[in-house]
Amino acid sequence: MRLDPINLHDYEARAKQALPHNSWDFIEAGAMDEMTTRRNRTAFEALTLRPRFLRDVSNRKLSTTVLGSEISFPVMVCPAGGHKIAHPDGELATARGAGMSNTLMMLSTSSHYSMEEVAGVATSPLWFQLYHRGYELTEMLVHRAEEAGFRAIVLTVDTPVPSPKERDQRNRYENPFPLGNFRATTEQMPEMSGTDEAPNWQPARVPPLTWQELEWLRGLTSLPLVLKGVRTAEDAHVASESGVNGILVSNHGGRQLDQTMSSIEMIPEVVAAVHGHAEVYLDSGVRRGSDVLKALALGARAVAIGRPLYWGLAVDGAEGVHGVLELLRKELDQVMAYCGQTNVEAVEPALVNIPNGWGPGRVAG
Repeated sequence: MRLDPINLHDYEARAKQALPHNSWDFIEAGAMDEMTTRRNRTAFEALTLRPRFLRDVSNRKLSTTVLGSEISFPVMVCPAGGHKIAHPDGELATARGAGMSNTLMMLSTSSHYSMEEVAGVATSPLWFQLYHRGYELTEMLVHRAEEAGFRAIVLTVDTPVPSPKERDQRNRYENPFPLGNFRATTEQMPEMSGTDEAPNWQPARVPPLTWQELEWLRGLTSLPLVLKGVRTAEDAHVASESGVNGILVSNHGGRQLDQTMSSIEMIPEVVAAVHGHAEVYLDSGVRRGSDVLKALALGARAVAIGRPLYWGLAVDGAEGVHGVLELLRKELDQVMAYCGQTNVEAVEPALVNIPNGWGPGRVAG
């Protein structure tokens, strides 16, 4: 009898067996030489824990809030696009799995099911990830998200041009499913391209996204605004001064730009730059409960997972997503006990040992 997966690596191995080659490559690929994708893991692995003992850890609180929404533990679902490539129920299964674990799901603009369909099955909080597709389409997406009950807008800011991954180019990969949030004509498709989830690789025919658009976007909705992709102190400071509510430190799992720092390496300077005026989250590279604890100790309020949600979907649909999340919950609970921590909202910064040479060095002037 085959054992259930006991960690996320088991889910990864089984998903690789279950998925077609080109779909697997699309999920796993990073940009160019995939150095940043690897660094997302090696940077986590370079951090070590300083466990504290002789403390009463019999009661451990894993629940927290993100922008006022309660979640059962500080792990959320990333706004990765196109879940049907891993399971026919796509984002519907992902939403059900997140609901089973009582945590938040971020839905991609490039989802295979529409935001209304996903909201119809969700039992836990939803945020809508937004690619700026020009003023008319962006306004339409934001208004629909608010009407559907999404609780925040997550604006992706770090994809100024398309970045097709070399694995996908070699495979001549094209997303086989239409985008659920659009019913586009051939003439409209360039407005929705420019991301690796879109059906083509044409540069997006939309106005550029700059800091000036934030004020316009804030005027469209009363929902909180999170910026996804900020990963320097300089941009984090401007974002905080612009009144954003949250920053998701992310490099897309290394899928857009290669040879950058990992997300976990940039957390300390982003946290310092916002001075508590915005919540800070992290994605890219989270594979263990200890990774979650390290991110919390460095100042993140919560983390999110991307590739592992596809692994869970490919293995067992909604139950697989739930299984991936519950393994992370179990590991986080265990490592908190071993490190003398009883509350995810009060993790001690000194818990993590940062080695020399880790993280940003001096920026050349």
